[in-house]
Amino acid sequence: MATFVLVPGAGGEAWYWHRLVPELTRRGHEAIAVDLPAEDDSAGLAEYTDLVVRAIGDREGVVLVAQSMGGFTAPLVCARVPVSLLVLVNAMVPAPGETGGEWWANTGYHEAHPEGMDTERDFLHDLPSDVKAEALRRGEPRQSDTPFTTPWPLEKWPDVPTRFVQGRDDRFFPLEFQRRVVRERLGLELDEVPGGHLNALSRPRELADLLASWC
Repeated sequence: MATFVLVPGAGGEAWYWHRLVPELTRRGHEAIAVDLPAEDDSAGLAEYTDLVVRAIGDREGVVLVAQSMGGFTAPLVCARVPVSLLVLVNAMVPAPGETGGEWWANTGYHEAHPEGMDTERDFLHDLPSDVKAEALRRGEPRQSDTPFTTPWPLEKWPDVPTRFVQGRDDRFFPLEFQRRVVRERLGLELDEVPGGHLNALSRPRELADLLASWC
């Protein structure tokens, strides 16, 4: 049995993982979804990291899974506590000294996605109707700019086995854009899964199958 600790992206809601948690549990694993204080302007990457470290506690054999913006926090966790595997899902990959605000221009994101962000097109397009309705009812979570202003403090990627999972239907972080960034920054090839940017909501079974196959 593995313990999966799940770090959300922008908005910081553990709810993002609510369809994946039971899929992992059914496969015999423990799954812990972390809430982050995304609305708190006094909280940055250090505070996010502290919360994830506390959620891990003294557990061993942890698989740390981070989605989207969580890619800035999860490696900082790995630098502080033992993690058996780091999995990035449709994630941002930071470079040493880079802020989240700088990441977009540094990676060439706007050339890969020139249309600008649209919630329906980029995030909700492949969600089941009931999940989409619940997401709309909950409203778009606020994300403070504070974590995007802090230079990523590590001098290099932590010495931990790392996998990168990318939804092949992700419209926000397009597949070929991510393939290039991950090769350049991590020297890794992607593991593709069905689904868009929120594939833990749209295709949790397929994502759980892949995660569990590595344990």
